[in-house]
Amino acid sequence: MTGKDLRIVFMGTPDFAVASLKALVEGGYNIVGVITVPDKPAGRGRQLQQSAVKQYAVEQGLHVMQPEKLKNPEFLAELEALKADLQVIVAFRMLPEVVWSMPRLGTFNLHGSLLPQYRGAAPLNWAVMNGDKETGVTTFLLSHEIDTGAILFHEKITIGEDDTVGDIHDRLMEIGAGLVVKTVDALAEGNYTAVAQDDIQVESLRPAPKIFKEDCKIDWNKPAVEVRNLIRGLSPYPAAWTELVDGKGKVLSLKIFRAEIEPAEGLTPGMVETDGKTNFKIAAADGWLTISDLQLSGKKRMAVDDFLRGIHDPGQLQVQ
Repeated sequence: MTGKDLRIVFMGTPDFAVASLKALVEGGYNIVGVITVPDKPAGRGRQLQQSAVKQYAVEQGLHVMQPEKLKNPEFLAELEALKADLQVIVAFRMLPEVVWSMPRLGTFNLHGSLLPQYRGAAPLNWAVMNGDKETGVTTFLLSHEIDTGAILFHEKITIGEDDTVGDIHDRLMEIGAGLVVKTVDALAEGNYTAVAQDDIQVESLRPAPKIFKEDCKIDWNKPAVEVRNLIRGLSPYPAAWTELVDGKGKVLSLKIFRAEIEPAEGLTPGMVETDGKTNFKIAAADGWLTISDLQLSGKKRMAVDDFLRGIHDPGQLQVQ
């Protein structure tokens, strides 16, 4: 039996998942159902917005299900009726055992890290924020504890010094799609060796918990490298931020997407220096962060010269 002989149910939500679904569809695999989140109101008009996975699935004429609750009896009956041989999960949500254990070949997940490292909701962000030099994607079989199932395959990539999490996301999205196809074929053919995560030796495990707004606030008392890693690891989303006060005492909330380090001594963390035209930098513990790409709250993302042009007396800016 080959992967194309299998009846496959795909579960996912964002763009990262679309690449894998697209690879399966364009590869001629039999996708009998697609499960994604319910449509949600978004934007100022609170219009119902479909997930990226739903948009693609509808375009392809695939059968879409959007359960509010994964233990809903009607949903479970509909899922069972699909008679799936295999379920593929990419950036979805935690599944109850009654769902992941349903297919005869089980359910596998594509995770954005080199498991067992970075189990959790935000593996790509944390790898860059921690200054790691490599990351990757892993496919693993689902089991009872989240992100702990036996590993099937993985692919590694290098994290460059200037890479943002957005850069890593886009690269791993395509690499992960190829790994999903490889995993489907291997499971169909029985050509794989599942490795228990407990059998993999690591010095210490790093978690990848969900990121909240306060996690994104820049602490200028930290070393410049750590501040820059935070900025890279949160760019373009959800974005590192700080608060400035202008000469009139107005508080400005500022997202920062890109900055370079300029080593310096004797700085007061949080002090601001600017020529008011093209150069804008804020001091960390051991150097300047020269900022080139930012966004004021309520405004569009902009280059630093556009930002400074719109600030009255930029020389008076201070970190809140």
